[in-house]
Amino acid sequence: MTRSAPLLLLLAALLFFFALGNHELQGSTEARVAGIAMAMHLDNDWVVPRLFREPFLEKPPLSLWLDAGAIRLFGGTTWAVRLASAFAGLFSVMLLYGMLRKFGRPKTLAFVAALMLATMASYWSNVRGVGEDSLLTLGVTMALLAFYQANRPESERDSSNLGTWLLFTLGMVIATLSKGVLGLAMPGIVIFVYLASTSLMDKRFKLGDWIKPGLFTLLALVPLMIWLGFLYQRDGLQAVREVLLTNSVGRFSGSFVEAGHYEPFYYYIVKLPEAFLPWNILVYLGLWHFRKSLVRNRYRLFFSVWLVAQFTLLTLASSKRTVYLMALTPAAAVLAAEYGGVLLGWLKSRGQVSNVAEHVYAHRRGLVGGFFAVVVACYLVAAFWFAPKADVRQSFVPVISQIQAMQAQGKEVVLYQANERIAGAGVFYMQGYLTILQTPEELKSYLAAKPGNVALVDNTDRLNVPVTVVKEMAVNRQPYYFVEQ
Repeated sequence: MTRSAPLLLLLAALLFFFALGNHELQGSTEARVAGIAMAMHLDNDWVVPRLFREPFLEKPPLSLWLDAGAIRLFGGTTWAVRLASAFAGLFSVMLLYGMLRKFGRPKTLAFVAALMLATMASYWSNVRGVGEDSLLTLGVTMALLAFYQANRPESERDSSNLGTWLLFTLGMVIATLSKGVLGLAMPGIVIFVYLASTSLMDKRFKLGDWIKPGLFTLLALVPLMIWLGFLYQRDGLQAVREVLLTNSVGRFSGSFVEAGHYEPFYYYIVKLPEAFLPWNILVYLGLWHFRKSLVRNRYRLFFSVWLVAQFTLLTLASSKRTVYLMALTPAAAVLAAEYGGVLLGWLKSRGQVSNVAEHVYAHRRGLVGGFFAVVVACYLVAAFWFAPKADVRQSFVPVISQIQAMQAQGKEVVLYQANERIAGAGVFYMQGYLTILQTPEELKSYLAAKPGNVALVDNTDRLNVPVTVVKEMAVNRQPYYFVEQ
């Protein structure tokens, strides 16, 4: 290993693992996923993910398996359920560095690109949270980098293709077991557009270039099919349809209206600066600068296609979230680093006529290193200082503590029409289940059954049952009411 690789590993590990467990679950995704993972651990059911003790089949269970396994090994802590995302983020960074070196890129450029990836705002924040998007990004990154390596001319490769195609297969396994059909579509659209583009440029069609990724993708689908087979045995065809059609195709087409997250077509254009900070300007300028060299430079073509094709796919989808842009960040980091190299070349040439340019170029290592140091320091301060401060508004712990306090007083507490956030947080923190009521009749009967029975609701305006609010609390502007008759 060169000195660059250990330094990159150290910096990325510091960025992703430092103070990882110093704050509580925050946001709807963390609460929901952590609760489902805890339920999987408690029930010892590794086939059917459950929320509200009902099947929750939005996505395949790879991230849940890893989170539940971490709970079993390390206990039910926020640190444990964030480990899978953090490790996936670390592996993606190191993989990008290693593959860029295989592509023949300079060590410094590969290092800078990988560190840019680690310090992109959307990437950093998501690898430090509970969820499946970090694993999806790892799978997509692994598959696409392996695909490009396998399709380089033999003279540019230093090893046989079998290992590379096995790496591609592993990436597709991770992607599809993390996000199902989306895990297939995100690398698939890039491969299709790249092969179509190169076929047109070369004015020839090589069937083998299309067949190989198709065959290895089919191989990669075997683990997903095995899980779906077990799911079919347990819950029938409807459960399989819910995973593959309702929660995948339905989200893309908009037919699954319950999923939400519906935004206008320009949503991602507005969110792009947020996703690629602080390197977004370099990304856009690089994409524009390289446009005229794409025909003769397949390396630049590949990463440009990666960025543009996935962005187009996500834009066409009805369901939109900023986190979905995470899979674009490796390509964005490469384009930003490559354009940074172009700028340094320009400074070098300008140094002959400009003292300022000459000075900047002469001190380029110190300036670049200093900027990276400031960026890394800002992230570490955010992890150590600002993330725990957000608990004041976003933590579910005060609500859960109030439930436990009432239970200690001998009161029974149930949830009424609970949302995913409070239900997931309740299972995770209490490591057990509260009864959930769904109908006004059930609520009325429960409150009347015994004095002191308490229900937790998130809205009192729609209740058809007369109640008295005994305690009101809020989590990130979402009110919660403890009510009794």
